[in-house]
Amino acid sequence: MPTRRTLLARVLFSWALMGATLTPWSGGPAAAPPSPLVLKSRTLFNAGETSPREHAFYVRRGGAEMMTSYARSPDNGRTWTPARPSPDFDSGLRKGFRRSTYSGFVDPVTDRMITLVLSLDVPDLDPNIEEPPVGENEYYLRYRVSADGGRTFLFDERIRQTGDYDDRRPIDGVWLGKNGYYLGDAGCVPIRTREGKILVPVQVPLLGPDGALSLPGGGFTYQYTRILIGVWTDEHKLRWEVSDKILGDPDRTSRGLFEPTLAELPDGRILCVMRGSNGGKRDPDCRWPAYKWRSISQDGGRTWSPAEPWKYSDGGEFHSPSAMSQLLRHSSGRIFWLGNLSRQNCCANNPRYPLVIGEVDPQDLGLVKSTLLTLDTLQADDTQGLNLSHWLAYEDRQTGDIVVPMRRWTADYKMFRGVEYVVGIQR
Repeated sequence: MPTRRTLLARVLFSWALMGATLTPWSGGPAAAPPSPLVLKSRTLFNAGETSPREHAFYVRRGGAEMMTSYARSPDNGRTWTPARPSPDFDSGLRKGFRRSTYSGFVDPVTDRMITLVLSLDVPDLDPNIEEPPVGENEYYLRYRVSADGGRTFLFDERIRQTGDYDDRRPIDGVWLGKNGYYLGDAGCVPIRTREGKILVPVQVPLLGPDGALSLPGGGFTYQYTRILIGVWTDEHKLRWEVSDKILGDPDRTSRGLFEPTLAELPDGRILCVMRGSNGGKRDPDCRWPAYKWRSISQDGGRTWSPAEPWKYSDGGEFHSPSAMSQLLRHSSGRIFWLGNLSRQNCCANNPRYPLVIGEVDPQDLGLVKSTLLTLDTLQADDTQGLNLSHWLAYEDRQTGDIVVPMRRWTADYKMFRGVEYVVGIQR
């Protein structure tokens, strides 16, 4: 564990690194009004060391107790004790089978915790392959529910749509062995709607008329977005339905629409922001504009508007690489977006910097340019490049700040330093 002196040195070093590049986003020569967001701190950890709050979440609808997949904190993330929930559902799996849990989601009304589990049942699959290609054909989701803050779980079950579905055809449009479905990244956080529905944003590899994986955009994958819709039963389980598909245009996004993130607006509309991509065989020079894409539901997540490029609230366009992002609903009722923006067109996944945060306009659901704040970007000493991605931000219940624990990866994702940003919200 780091000493007090080490922690103090990190804090001082973090402030020393906050140079002129870590400023409100201007996006052009005209001066922008001050952002309502302020970067209160940026703490850089040692090489290969992560923030203890990385992928942490609160275990109850109220209180300061938090957990990760391997530890618990009773005091808002200040101190941690190794801990794992019980029972151990994953012991005794057949060789080659995999289970990987996502960060938990706590229903703010029922106080039940839902843990989604990325699952892969391929006998004798090499455990050293991090992202096996067969996953596109075989990934599926299980879920677990806890009624005691994640200390114990009541069951572990496959997600299966209500109706004529089974283990190999768990939801509409998915036939395991042909295509699977899964959560794309840490920003794909479930939400509870004002109707009491649990919405889980997932991505599905596209099948062609021949029943094989289809790549109409010329990328190495092509996926679409769907929303799982869960309704609580008396047995603490969820009865599952599935939304309409949110499809990309293969003439504008080479890999479809994936890694969706959700937020419900005060008027009940639901915003879905998705990752797209340019590049690939049909766009080898990355001439297609690199966008984030949006779709809106006005009926609780069942049906969705045609996907379109997400823009600033004033109608202006912005570029964003093919990378995850996150919508976060604050206790003030405001909705914030965290992601990578670029002043020029991107090429596929790059560049995954700078990392910014900004507010979503509650009327037109665009990104409010004047609120953008840069949390981090490429520095002079980032000689091996930089990737700022794969975070899970949350609101600190004691301060109202937004905390973003993550990693500053090199361009090749071989080395990292943990980092934690704390963003203050001016109300």
